[in-house]
Parts: sequence; C-alpha cells; structure tokens
Amino acid sequence: MAPDLQGMGGGGDDKRRTVHEEVPLVHKVHVPPRGGLVKDVSHGLWETFFHDAPLRQFKGQSKHSKSWLGLKFVFPLLEWITTYTPRMFVSDFIAGLTIASLAIPQDLGYAKLAGVPSVNGLYSSFVPPLVYALLGSSRDIAIGPVAVVSLLLGTLLKQELSPTKQPQLYLQLAFTATFFAGLFQTALGLLRLGFVIQFLSHAAIVGFMAGAAVTISLQQLKGLLNITHFTTDTDFISVMTSVFQNTNEWNWRSIVIGLAFLSFLVLTKILAKKKPKLFWVSAISPLISVVLATLFVFIFRVDKYGVKVVGNIKKGVNPSSADQIFFTGKYVTAGAKIGFVAALIALTEGVAIGRTFAALRDYHIDGNKEMIAFGIMNICGSVTSCYVATGSFSRSAVNYQAGVKTAMSNIVMAIVVLITLVALTPLFKYTPNTILAAIIISAVISLVDFKAAWLIWKIDKFDFLATLGAFFGVFFVSVEIGLLVAVCISFVKILFNVTRPHTARLGNIPGTKVYRNILQYPDATLPHGIVAVRLDAAIYFSNSQYIHDKVLRYLEDETERVAKTGGPRIEYLIVDLTPVTNIDTSGIIAFEELHRILVKRNVQLAFANPGSQVIQKFDSSGYLTTLGSEWIFFSVAEGVQVCSVLLNKSAAERSV
Repeated sequence: MAPDLQGMGGGGDDKRRTVHEEVPLVHKVHVPPRGGLVKDVSHGLWETFFHDAPLRQFKGQSKHSKSWLGLKFVFPLLEWITTYTPRMFVSDFIAGLTIASLAIPQDLGYAKLAGVPSVNGLYSSFVPPLVYALLGSSRDIAIGPVAVVSLLLGTLLKQELSPTKQPQLYLQLAFTATFFAGLFQTALGLLRLGFVIQFLSHAAIVGFMAGAAVTISLQQLKGLLNITHFTTDTDFISVMTSVFQNTNEWNWRSIVIGLAFLSFLVLTKILAKKKPKLFWVSAISPLISVVLATLFVFIFRVDKYGVKVVGNIKKGVNPSSADQIFFTGKYVTAGAKIGFVAALIALTEGVAIGRTFAALRDYHIDGNKEMIAFGIMNICGSVTSCYVATGSFSRSAVNYQAGVKTAMSNIVMAIVVLITLVALTPLFKYTPNTILAAIIISAVISLVDFKAAWLIWKIDKFDFLATLGAFFGVFFVSVEIGLLVAVCISFVKILFNVTRPHTARLGNIPGTKVYRNILQYPDATLPHGIVAVRLDAAIYFSNSQYIHDKVLRYLEDETERVAKTGGPRIEYLIVDLTPVTNIDTSGIIAFEELHRILVKRNVQLAFANPGSQVIQKFDSSGYLTTLGSEWIFFSVAEGVQVCSVLLNKSAAERSV
C-alpha cells in the first residue's frame, strides 16, 4: 500500500512515520464502494441458489426460442428426441433389454427387502422409468428399486407396522412414505436446495454403503438357509443369533441351490471385470439363474421338501393406489418421516450416479432438475402401487457398458417389465427364494469398496474415522443409526474445519518475493523482528477466538525463541488475509482485542491483501481508522519491505 503522506494514524511514533513516508510503495489497498443492503442480500441469495445461472440459455433469445427452450428445460426428452436416429434406437433397445434382464430378478428380491409383495418391485420398474425418461436429464441412469433404499425403507416401515400381521396397512404406509419422498425431493429441487444432500461426505457414504451391503447380505441368510422365523432386526448380533437359534429350519437343498447360483453369479461378475466386452454375461446371469432355478424346482418339485418359493404373483398393470395413501390419521407423520429419510438417501445415490456417468460421457446434468425428476417420478409411483425408486448403480453401469445413447433405454426396460407383468408373472411361481437371496448378495457385493476405503485412509485419517463410524453404526446397530452416525460425523467434520481452520507461519523463498509456509518450505526465512502469519479460512464467530489465540501463540513462540538465541525482539506482526473471503463482527472484535494486546507489547499489527468484503468491514466498523490505513499492505512482500526499512532505521538510530 502507498504510505499515507498525511500522517500515520493508529500507533507508531513520529520517527516511524517519517521513515514510513519515505518507503517507495505505490500499491494502495482500496476500500470498494458499498453495494447497499438490498444489493448485498440479493447477491448473496443469488449465489446461494442460482450460482450455476440456470436461465442463462434464455438470454437474448426471441419469444419463440424462449418458449421452445422452456419446453426443453422442463422436458429434457425434447433435447434428443428431435435428432433421434434408428441407429441410436438399436443401441438403446439392446441396452434396455439388457438392463431389463437384470432388473426383473433384482426387483423381486428388493421388494422382499422392503417388505412389500414381489409384484410391487416389478411395478416400481415400470411407471418410474417412464416418468424419468420424460423429465430426467441423464442419458445413462437406469431407474428402479435399489438395495440400500429398499432395506432402509423396510427397516423403518417395520418399526411402525408388521408386514405379516398387517400387510395391507404396511403396504399403504409404504405408498405414503413414497409419496412424501417424492414430495420432499420435488421441493428440494424447486427450492434449489440440492446442497442439502452434500452434507453426507464421500467418506461417510462409503462406510454407510459398505455397512448396508453387509447388512443386506446377512439379511439374505433367511432366504439362503430357508429360515421361517427370522429376526426383524438388522444388526449383526441379532441376525447371527437368529440364524443359529433356528438351525432346525435350515434346508440343505435350499442352501445347495443358493450357493451354486451365487458362485455362478460371482464368477460372471469376475469375468465381466476382467473382460469388459463380456459385461452382458454378468448382466443376464441373474435372469438365467432365475430361469434355471425355477425349472429345477418345477421339474424336481423340491418345494415339496421345504424349499420356499415365490408363489403366485398377481398379473396385470399397476393398479391405482391413490386411495391407499394416508393423508390423515396417525400414520401420516410416520409416512412423512420415513419418506424424508428415504428421499435423501435415494437422492444421494441417484444424483451421484447421474453425475458420475455424465462426467464419463462429457455432458452436464442439473442436480436440482434431477431432484424434481426423481420427486415427480416417485409421486407418480406412489399412486400406481410403486415404492421409492431411484438410479441404480449396477443397472446404470450395465446400461453404460451396453452402449446406451439416451433415456430411451428406460422406456424399453419399462415395456419389457410391462410384458412381464401382463403375461409372464405366473412363470415365477416356482422361483425359489434362495435364488433371489443369491442375486441380491451378488448385486450388493460391489457396494463394499475396499479401494475407496484404502484411499480415504491414505488421504485423511479423520475421513476414515467417518467411514468406520458409518460402517459400524449400520453393522452393529441399525441402518437408520448408521445413517445418523454418517450425518453426525459429516457435521462434526464441517464444524471441526470451520472452528479450527488452518493457519501457517510464513517465510520468504530465497531469491523470490513469494512467501510460503515454513513447515512446507524450511528454507523460507524472514528478517529478524518480523513475524508473518497466514489465515486460511473465513473468520466467523465460530473460529475468531481460535484464530486470535493461534496468531498470538505464533508471536509468543517466536518471542521465546528469540529470547533464547539473543536476537532482536519482535516488533512487527503481519497477518496475510489473502485466503480470508469474509469476516463477521466477532472476527473484527477478535482483531481489535489482538491489536490492543500487541500495542501493550509494543508490537505493530499489519495486514496483507485483505479481500473486498474484509476491507469493507474493517472500514465500516471503524477498525481501519483504529489500526491505521497505512498498515494495510498490498502483499506480504510489501509489508515485509516497509517493516524492514523501519527496523533498519530504528537500528541505525539506536547505534548513533
């Protein structure tokens, strides 16, 4: 900053003023003009909710163009349908058939996880994909029930009602939860609150998914072993206790069938990983397993020897369930609570999958629009006998590998499911439950991501603690507790980073004007008598006292070191504010207190490169006048230059 030639306010004697005025600096730190309350608030709100400028495409367009762009904005299907070609349809048709072959057997199993009839799993892969194809912007995502949401939904629903003793009420509550899930998802999208789902950190999600995968697999021991009396709890101890307390119900035929096909399914997955071109083998293996297992049971009638089968599945298209949703009564609150939790998990998984494949294909999806698409999809599903659906990672991966071009593959899949509902459901009568258990186990194995966990361990130990906390919460207690642990750990990390921001002692890299962390660059030094500190976060009430104490500690540590070595005392403390994007009243007060302490110790406080909001608030609060505008420098280098001149002048005067 250019020296104040009219005088040096805010401390320092006349001799220091004279020297300071002679320093040839030309970079002055200006206070930007104030925008006013309305402008500042509106800008803040715009940045919060519309930082991605979703309406920029309408700028400068004619009314006709705006109308067409508006339609495409609401219905992304219009973006690709006008340029759709027969060759693209062939690719989508093959992809749709492939994911349908995977979806049908998975839907039967996932419905059991949710505690609803198997046919409702099929329903959920008919209507929701059609709605998403109209409103969704992802070309690769495949819609339907997923394991984690099915387990979560089933666990929460069973806390309210029994699926065996009160099946009709249970199903109604499932539809109610689905309706509210859709409502919450739509509201989050319309209000552009997509950042809400980002409060679940990647590390917590990795742990939660792994815990859910293991829990889901353990739950399948009921079908694999053919157990009738099985616990409704999902924790490891309860499940294993139930397994070994009911050994008399184990059926060796069911075990052999299940393990044989589980081995087949796992082997096809391994083959697909080693030879990606053979992905279709893994994709159709669940349907092949169902067909072969069903034929085996039908031919050898092992169902007469205790092997449990799916039984009759109702034929026909989705019946309306609009009159079965609870809008009044005691179950409304329960439905809303369950729906909210399911909505967040479904969104977290669905949006993450959509963005992953969009990045692979180099196109963009709007997270808030995706939320609206998911929400409307689930609202429509709730009135057509479906339960919560979202993007499935396993199906989306198969969809991508099959060469999908557009969301038409979801339509093809839905049509195949429709044909199954209308004509093929009687064929599942002799499908053994053990094969569905094997399919689910093989499907969720990939959710245990050891590579991701190892990478988290190497990068951030606190993140790894979040992973373990979420995993063990699900594994030893319950899915909802694991989810709560994941959320809490994510918030703790946010609070920790906010309340304990990074700070650094700075030194000059020899031969440059660059100042860096002396721990990272041990050769970096400063002239004797000067301490430079960098603050690496915005300063708010939550961290202002910590920053105050930390800066003071840096000064005290250097003072002690100088006292031991006999060097010159510290006279200047320069605080680099380059990374500080904002400051609040508590931060200003903390600096004022720090300034008073330093004045008593005869140490001059200075700041380098404050941002526009910071310098504006320094000025508004009067702190800029108290400190003296001449102690606000353009950079650390200029601050050190001025302070060095002052130190040399003082030393020269003392030596005279």
